[in-house]
Amino acid sequence: MTARLTRRQLDCAGEGYDPVASRSASIGSDCYIEREFLEVEREQVFRRSWQFLCHEEKLREPGSYVTAAVADRSVVAVRGKDGALRAFYNVCKHRGHELLKGAGTTRLITCPYHAWVYALDGRLHRARRSELIENFDAQGIFLTPVQVEVFCHLVFVNLDPEAPPLAEQTEGLAREVTKYAPDIVDLTFAHRLTYTVRANWKAVVDNFLECYHCPVAHRDFVTLVEMDTYKVTTHGIWSSHMAKAGRVQNRAYGVGEASVTDHAVWYLWPNTTLMRYPGRGNFMVWRFVPVGPEETYEEFDFFFESAPPTESEMEAIRFIDEVLQPEDIGLVESVQRGMRTPAFERGRYLVDPGGSGLSEHAVHHFHGLVLDAYRRVDAS
Repeated sequence: MTARLTRRQLDCAGEGYDPVASRSASIGSDCYIEREFLEVEREQVFRRSWQFLCHEEKLREPGSYVTAAVADRSVVAVRGKDGALRAFYNVCKHRGHELLKGAGTTRLITCPYHAWVYALDGRLHRARRSELIENFDAQGIFLTPVQVEVFCHLVFVNLDPEAPPLAEQTEGLAREVTKYAPDIVDLTFAHRLTYTVRANWKAVVDNFLECYHCPVAHRDFVTLVEMDTYKVTTHGIWSSHMAKAGRVQNRAYGVGEASVTDHAVWYLWPNTTLMRYPGRGNFMVWRFVPVGPEETYEEFDFFFESAPPTESEMEAIRFIDEVLQPEDIGLVESVQRGMRTPAFERGRYLVDPGGSGLSEHAVHHFHGLVLDAYRRVDAS
């Protein structure tokens, strides 16, 4: 059943929104509370967009596989014996049981329910006792494919078979990422942080996309970067957030032996951020996954030159985990509580024409993409 929004909901979502950020109001608070908006977002956003799966390192060897839930649907990516990377719905064609769990290596894909066996290219290899039934065409049975793409040595999947390639949708992003993180191919997974936030996923993205709040709420973070160099630039479905590392001792974590001297961050529609912080060679991928209208699961993966992290890298991780994240989670959960009151319906964007980090034009850009998704429902 296709999710729908009423005319009232659509009107309230975009009332006062203007393509020009400096004269626009934000999207309505109902978008952060009512379940109907989340159901539309699952259909029109998450099942049509490129979702991060893992670093390419996990899928380099033949037989290696990684599973994930994408918009509540189980998928698996696997490296075939022929070297090709493929992705499928992680669902057996017999009775719909999930095939694989987690990540690992395998020669064949065997369903744990009735032991139907699939080759790594998705074709049915064997079905127990199928010779006893009539009109069984084993050669015509394949796992349902899902689009998969390696982008900047990161693996993404997309449930929409008609979606354009990620590289095509994000012209210029790969060039920026590889410029600031030329070593990303050699980095290895080293650590993961996870959080459950009592707020809508869009509130979490809103907070990430502006540093207008940073001098007020993140006083240690603003010593890590030179705020006067902070620049935010929006593009089609992504935005970049760049700053130079601080020139004096900071209060966040030690960067005395840093080989990375830039704070380079990218937002990728709808719920992925890519980061390169000052320090030793590093890269981070942060995902915001909606659990419910007012609950978000966050997953923060760290990739370093080696694993486990060094003590200086653990210091940076602890800063994020014990200082920065608690500050941000407190902010967005407070915003979510405010959204539920009659005192707030929508606000304004504080916009700096120069595109500084203190400007909220990237939030406006994100809200425009959200409204485009809502309007697709109205047009269908």
